[in-house]
Amino acid sequence: MYNVSYGLRPWYQPTSWARDWNMFSRYTSRPPTGWNRYFDYSTRRPGTSFFSRGSGASYRDPHSGATFHVYGSGGTGGVTYGDRILETPWSTGDPVTPTPPSRPDFSNVLAVKHVDLMVAENSLAHHTDRYEISQPDQKPSQLVIRRGQPFSITIDFTKEYNPEADDLKLVFEAGDNPKSVNGTYVEFILSEEDLPKQWGAKIVSQEGTKLIISVLTPPTLYVGKWELSVDTVKKADNSVAVYKYGHNQPIYIIFNPWCEDDAVYMDEESLKEYVLKDTGFVYMGTKDSISEKPWNFGQFESVILDCAIYLLDHSGLKWEVRGNPALIVRKLSALMNSNDDNGVVTGKWSEPYTDGRSPLSWTGSVKILEKYWETKAPVKYGQCWVFSGVLTTVCRTLGIPTRSVSNFMSAHDTDGSVTIDSIYDAQGNPIDHDDSVWNFHVWNEAWMARPDLPEGFGGWQAFDSTPQEVSDGVFCCGPASVEAIKQGNIHLPYDGAFVFAEVNADRLSWMPNFTGKLRCIDCQKHEIGKYISTKAANTDEREDVTSNYKSEEGSAEERAAVIRANQLGSNRPDIYRSEQDVHFRLEHDPQNTWMGSDFDVLLRITNGSDEVRTVKGRMVVSSMYYTGQLGEQLKMEPFEGITLTPGQDVEVKVKLTAQEYDGKLKDCCMLKMSVWASAVETGQVFTSQPTFRLRKPHLTVNAPKVVGAGTEFEVEVSFLNPLATTLTGCYVEIDGLAKPLKFRVGTVAPKGTFMTTLPIVPKKIGQTTLILVFNSDQLEDINTSLTIFIKAV
Repeated sequence: MYNVSYGLRPWYQPTSWARDWNMFSRYTSRPPTGWNRYFDYSTRRPGTSFFSRGSGASYRDPHSGATFHVYGSGGTGGVTYGDRILETPWSTGDPVTPTPPSRPDFSNVLAVKHVDLMVAENSLAHHTDRYEISQPDQKPSQLVIRRGQPFSITIDFTKEYNPEADDLKLVFEAGDNPKSVNGTYVEFILSEEDLPKQWGAKIVSQEGTKLIISVLTPPTLYVGKWELSVDTVKKADNSVAVYKYGHNQPIYIIFNPWCEDDAVYMDEESLKEYVLKDTGFVYMGTKDSISEKPWNFGQFESVILDCAIYLLDHSGLKWEVRGNPALIVRKLSALMNSNDDNGVVTGKWSEPYTDGRSPLSWTGSVKILEKYWETKAPVKYGQCWVFSGVLTTVCRTLGIPTRSVSNFMSAHDTDGSVTIDSIYDAQGNPIDHDDSVWNFHVWNEAWMARPDLPEGFGGWQAFDSTPQEVSDGVFCCGPASVEAIKQGNIHLPYDGAFVFAEVNADRLSWMPNFTGKLRCIDCQKHEIGKYISTKAANTDEREDVTSNYKSEEGSAEERAAVIRANQLGSNRPDIYRSEQDVHFRLEHDPQNTWMGSDFDVLLRITNGSDEVRTVKGRMVVSSMYYTGQLGEQLKMEPFEGITLTPGQDVEVKVKLTAQEYDGKLKDCCMLKMSVWASAVETGQVFTSQPTFRLRKPHLTVNAPKVVGAGTEFEVEVSFLNPLATTLTGCYVEIDGLAKPLKFRVGTVAPKGTFMTTLPIVPKKIGQTTLILVFNSDQLEDINTSLTIFIKAV
């Protein structure tokens, strides 16, 4: 076994070369850097392949039978080396050293010495200048460009280019087995003809041996890494000699939302947020107590783009659909979870998290994707906001306009009824059922045209990587047109019925009658899909996008959409009930329900009839997970024999003390109230399952507004511990810089004030948002964010 290289030193003092593909010079050590490959095509045999393509590829000469396997490639200035001869037809023992023919005359050869991808200039023009891999301090810096937009390269030749005597051909290849038939192998010559939406190249300027060329890619081009090689062709004496230069660094080609012909085209002002903004918020809590969690998307950092392309390369997607944003985001929604395909994040919805990290402790996507890139194994653990945050990062790094969206009172329909069903026994006790209502759920929207749908259903598309239900046998969801959801057209791809139920299902309560058959005792038409929220473009405000998903609750348009959805996708017709004459209303102040404090919930009962009514029932408070699943019961208050005269109001109050819930709360500090009440005289039944969130304090932060790059500054962090418990295992994590920082800070006394000063040395220049999170064993995710400007020093 020997290393073999074919080619010439850049200054063309050949020490070895090959005239035909089965004649190689043998090297006992690694070839020097800076080598180009040379072949004379005049004697090329039909059907043979001269050039290695990357590690792991094998080639066989159909005439000689020789087999070659590529085990490495690299170097600078266009080197490809490292083919290993696995077997040869010439010898059954040691490989035979081929005898080279006479050396050619290079005095008139036009060959490539070097290709400059002009990374700085192209990056600025393509809005890719913030990618870390493209920075000047990266050795080498990588070119990231957007499809459908010209980019420039400079080619330095061994002599001046003469278009009358020399031909120049550019070759682009993608994937492990590039083929012209599927568009992963493309070659073309220079031409002044400008063919729109196609590959092409033309000369911009020429100075001595250097040529600046403008290259155009189609706006539908497949997204990924492309290899570039340059062929120079010399024609003389009835023979053709081709000198091939293979550039040693790939070109990253991604979506281009600035290009009107790209399916992801969007107005430039919005792109500042949905493609270029690398920090933001995800919204959590309950419909009555919405809070923002700062999140570092970090789509331009370190290995993020490489990781995204790795996911596509190993997704099973054919290259022919690698230019289709709808199919790409659908596949990515599956790849973010680890349920089917060793995806990025493992979901877990209850403690313990000892073999990973608590979902609440993450501050952004970068650490997660860096760990996945390093291990190629799922990262533990995530919940919906983690899946959504990471998916936003991956889509934005690929150039797809994307945002995280939170839905409060988010329904999870498990049986395709497009309703959410709660079942009670004859005594009013809830019976387990698969349908549930999450306090909040976070998914994603991506902006794109949908030529596969009827006209008018492009724009924002909802898709979801949290593993809830399978779609086509895989845990993925969407993309579903948000406009189609609003109209109730749930038959359109993909997963419209599931998304519609999340935002606009009717909530039904069932109880057996005297024969044991279930009857609908309550139908709540306006409980699901509240305050659907996302970060507003280019501000730190919350934007309510509920009206994108449904018309005003109770309007004719909204009810028509529900009826249409039931007709198209439900296995049960819409159910209506008559008016009831006893009215029930829960009253609670969510803005003053603080962690560590007592709180009250009132049930106000009003007799709206002209007769006496007698009411009985119970109110139960339980801890719960944000997905709607119950934890443990904390308190139950039964009531019965309440007599109401016509028009009379009565209050039933439940007080929950801090001692009753201390140490029993689940993630996100959620509580569920289950209310059941019945009017004895009429059999009227009232049920309600409202949720409450105990509010946590935010961090108070003091820091300078302007700091110098590479210069240490201090951040002062403080908050008041709301618990009558010592906080242990405390640390503060700061994200939004090049690398997250973690500071251990000791313990915090019960009801005590935490205060510390943290040193930070910023590196990247410009405005950035620092995300600060305090975590402890007893209390997680005390957070805030701070915008600072880092100036060059």
